[in-house]
Amino acid sequence: MFEGLRDVESRYVDLQRRLEDPAIASNHAEYTKTLRDSAQIAPIVDAYRAWARAMQEIAENKQMLEDSDPEIRDLAKAELNDLEERRPELELKLKLLMLPKDPLDEKNIILEIRAGAGGDESSLFAGDLLEMYRRFAVERGWRVEPMSESQGTVGGFKEVIVMITGEGVYSALKWESGVHRVQRVPTTETQGRIHTSTCTVAVLPEAEDVDVEIDPNDLRIDTFRASGAGGQHVNRTDSAIRITHIPSGLVVSCQDEKSQHKNRDKALKVLKSRLLDIETQRAASARADERRSQVGTGDRSERIRTYNFPQNRVTDHRIGVTLYKLDRFVAGEMDELLDALNTAYQAEQLKAAEGY
Repeated sequence: MFEGLRDVESRYVDLQRRLEDPAIASNHAEYTKTLRDSAQIAPIVDAYRAWARAMQEIAENKQMLEDSDPEIRDLAKAELNDLEERRPELELKLKLLMLPKDPLDEKNIILEIRAGAGGDESSLFAGDLLEMYRRFAVERGWRVEPMSESQGTVGGFKEVIVMITGEGVYSALKWESGVHRVQRVPTTETQGRIHTSTCTVAVLPEAEDVDVEIDPNDLRIDTFRASGAGGQHVNRTDSAIRITHIPSGLVVSCQDEKSQHKNRDKALKVLKSRLLDIETQRAASARADERRSQVGTGDRSERIRTYNFPQNRVTDHRIGVTLYKLDRFVAGEMDELLDALNTAYQAEQLKAAEGY
């Protein structure tokens, strides 16, 4: 796997040289691109150099084992043992850095949460999930922007869509797609019985114009009067937008904004992201036919996680990890489980790369 790393190091040295070139420094666009390219491969180069130094020291100490001085041989043996212990860690770090990056990792996301089985309790759970993701996002300095919502009859949401923008959003949350199951005693339950409800979560990478091209002739755009809270708050203009993508049959509605133009822009963003997700899922399914990923397919029908409130337990069924800290998890402290999911995915990638 380490073939070609000298070429990567040479490219890094060249990029560093370019950053010191006054002609590059005076060109903002060129300097920014060079700086970004350099930053992307810097961790690989650092890890490669650490590994190369260790390999050189191993070779030198092996030579010293042939020395006529027994004291030098003992020192060489001790250092060689230390280096051999460090070697697997250095190689694993380098292998992980060399794994192909998901081209979608740095994208913003459209997060969709829909109530499933369980009636009103499911709608309340959808609201809890939204708050969990919102808290997780706030801790990272990400921005959460409402896109569309349909409120439940006793609270929560039948459906809610938000956009989350920031650095590495998709990379952090891409494993959240699937069916989330909750087990708890609903507030409306008078006999203390535990009920089971579900919600479906979809994490869609934000689509840009270069990702998805839509023929305007493939769209049917309808306007309608947005539903309001009554009285002076009723929207008296046809500002709500419904967009139908005729080839796929996808329908997106948005009525959150008073401006028809803003509702149209939001609806188009959601539509493009759903179309991109369809293509992404299709490609993922093709890859999964060749090799089933340890963290699951991300299919919307796949039950991925159970939230058991009486036991303060959260279980991710894809990797078999259970944490007895559900209260902290739903408060936005999701890192431990998300890191475990990412580690499982990387282990599966390594197996594939090494031909197991």
